Amino acid sequence: MGMAVPMAVAVEGVDLAVAWNWEYDAPFVAMLREACAARGLTLGEVTPERLPVVLSAAREGRWRCRAFLDRASDWDEAFEELVDWARGAGVFRLNPTERARAAWDKAAMHWRFQAAGLPTPVTVILPAWEEAPEPLWPEDLAGASWIAKPAFGGGGEGVRRIHGREDLTALRMAFPDQPFLVQRYVRPRRLAGRPAWFRVLYAVDTPFPCWWDPETHRYRPVTAAEAEAFGLQPLWDLGRRIAAVCGLDLFSTEIAMEEDGGFLCIDYVNDPIDTRPQSLAPEGVPDEVLRRIADRIAEAVGRRAACP
Repeated sequence: MGMAVPMAVAVEGVDLAVAWNWEYDAPFVAMLREACAARGLTLGEVTPERLPVVLSAAREGRWRCRAFLDRASDWDEAFEELVDWARGAGVFRLNPTERARAAWDKAAMHWRFQAAGLPTPVTVILPAWEEAPEPLWPEDLAGASWIAKPAFGGGGEGVRRIHGREDLTALRMAFPDQPFLVQRYVRPRRLAGRPAWFRVLYAVDTPFPCWWDPETHRYRPVTAAEAEAFGLQPLWDLGRRIAAVCGLDLFSTEIAMEEDGGFLCIDYVNDPIDTRPQSLAPEGVPDEVLRRIADRIAEAVGRRAACP
């Protein structure tokens, strides 16, 4: 009898795999798919429903990807095995999880920004209430208005303007396991009737500065004419410098211009970014900016696909 010839294992391969589990990510994933298709690239979606199948195939060598974007594991631990697989397989990962999680610590990022010479507001970092369960009001906080924020807060959670020891104590007790940043309140300059407060989105080597109202949370892209007229070119430079500090490919940051024209990095690194398009959510990212972000990601994946 002849020896049995082992059958070849069919392998499903995609150029970019996106793990996502937030329903509002769907329009952005569609933009990514379109940007990839324009370059002859394939995109595979890993949703909670598909996760078990993909994990099984990946373990058995029947599924692979060139690049991986994780927008799920921070909310669903079930995706962590896929994140670990991508790391172990040497896949090109946009926002590697270990770098993203390091950037979530605002206290640590404050020191990293200072070490890199990035401009930040005067800031005092206080220990977690669990470590120092006593009212604290450092002498450095005298004579100014202050904003307090937990080190691991997101989406504005726990961010408050404080006026004294009682306000600060209440906040620390509400987030007892987190250090607190207490920053000098920044009153932005007004330019053409709007606050000079900006949310800079960053995607693979490219910053996308937007006007951002801290009260309404509405975005509008900064135009080239506005950058020239108001001296806003430093926003692009600061975006790239922040990327060099945090090592992420996709994030947002908040930057304000003070009355004297200087810039300050206010909210250091936000990951994951909000991908709701403005056409569907008033507080979302302008659609044209999201499409350009998707294009930058697809271009980066294309460069990887072209490598032997």
